Formats: sequence, C-alpha cells, structure tokens
Amino acid sequence: MLEKLKEEVFLANLELPKQGLIKYTWGNVSAVDRSQKLFIIKPSGVDYDAMTADDMVVCDFEGNVIEGKLNPSSDTPTHAVLYKHFEDIGGIVHTHSQWATAWAQAGLDVPAMGTTHADTFYGPVPCARFLTSEEVERGYEKETGHVIVNTFAEHKLDPLEVPGVLLHGHAPFTWGKTADEAVMNAVVLDEVCKMNFYTRQLNSYAEELPQYILDKHYLRKHGKDAYYGQK
Repeated sequence: MLEKLKEEVFLANLELPKQGLIKYTWGNVSAVDRSQKLFIIKPSGVDYDAMTADDMVVCDFEGNVIEGKLNPSSDTPTHAVLYKHFEDIGGIVHTHSQWATAWAQAGLDVPAMGTTHADTFYGPVPCARFLTSEEVERGYEKETGHVIVNTFAEHKLDPLEVPGVLLHGHAPFTWGKTADEAVMNAVVLDEVCKMNFYTRQLNSYAEELPQYILDKHYLRKHGKDAYYGQK
C-alpha cells in the first residue's frame, strides 16, 4: 500500500541525521495521500541505520494504524491533527534540532530579521504556549496538534506562508507541500534560529526586517508573480 510514498518518507527521514537535525531517534517525517486520507510515518524508536522503507507505517487521520508491522511514531496523533486541519500541507517534520529547540525552550517567537528567513517564512515563526496539565492528561500528542492549530488561528496565519512552529518547552514542527519540502523548512528554521541568536549577541537592538523587504523576498519565491528559479 502506497509503496512509492513509503519510499519518499523513508528517504526524507534519512535526511534528518544527514542535515544534523537529530541525534539518535529524536525526530520523524510523514507524508500524506489526500485522495485516500492516509499518511505514512516513521516507526517509533527505530534506529536510522536499521530502518527500511518497508518499516514505514500507514495511518488514517485518526492516527489508527492501517498497515505496518511496527508501532508508528509516538507523535503520530500530532501529525494526524495537522493533516486534518491544515488541508494544503503534504508532509510534516518534527525534530529536536539544537537551535530551534533552544528558542522553543526560551518561549520566543522567531522574528524575521533577515532575508534568509523571508525566503521561506512570511513573518515570525510563532512559539505556541505550554500545554495545560489537563491537555497533557487528555492526550499529550493529540492536544499538541490542537495547540498548534489554535496558535495559527489566533495569529491568523496561513500554514503555507509560515510552514513551521515552535512549542514552548518542546521543539519545532515544520511542514510543506511534500516531505522533502518539510525537511528543507526544518533546516531553514534551525539556521535562522542560529543566525538570530548570534545577531542579538552582536547587537541586542538589531531591528527586524522591514515589511517591504520581507514582502519582496517572500513573494519573489512564492505566489503567482514569483520569478526566483527556473520555469
């Protein structure tokens, strides 16, 4: 079932250690088949060196396992909620990458301070609140998804324009139209978190990027009038 997508998800997961986004098994990638309302995700706690495409697990939008001999990632309920509510995304990544996780533990939004940020994220990347004790008891991973969805609703953010979020005290999630794009967005998010840290160390009064420059850099790569790259 969905063998081609399993291979894509498998290869995207292998990119996480290659890109220095994870240690051990601290991350996962998934991708969705909208026509079947199913998604494929990495199995829980399986070493990347031992993992194969056949180990990928097929789940429905309730997080139920449809096919697979291994337990899916413990973050599967979060992915399920995001696929249900962010209807245009095709892949999701969760890591505990060093720089983005530091900003998440600090409870800070990631401001757009330069064009590296603006090429991918159309404005600040929000840091969602801590989950309440009631939410944790009710279903930690599922409620994590709801907190992300609610954060985007409260800030009136388009998840395709800001394809990532931090969770206070936890770590980042990113997404994209494909699993590969979601991985790329995870790399960019970690890099801009690192750049912002050093920027504020050099100049604690450094300004955020003016809106007109943010507009220019984001819109030249995204949208109907984009001209970056090849046709």
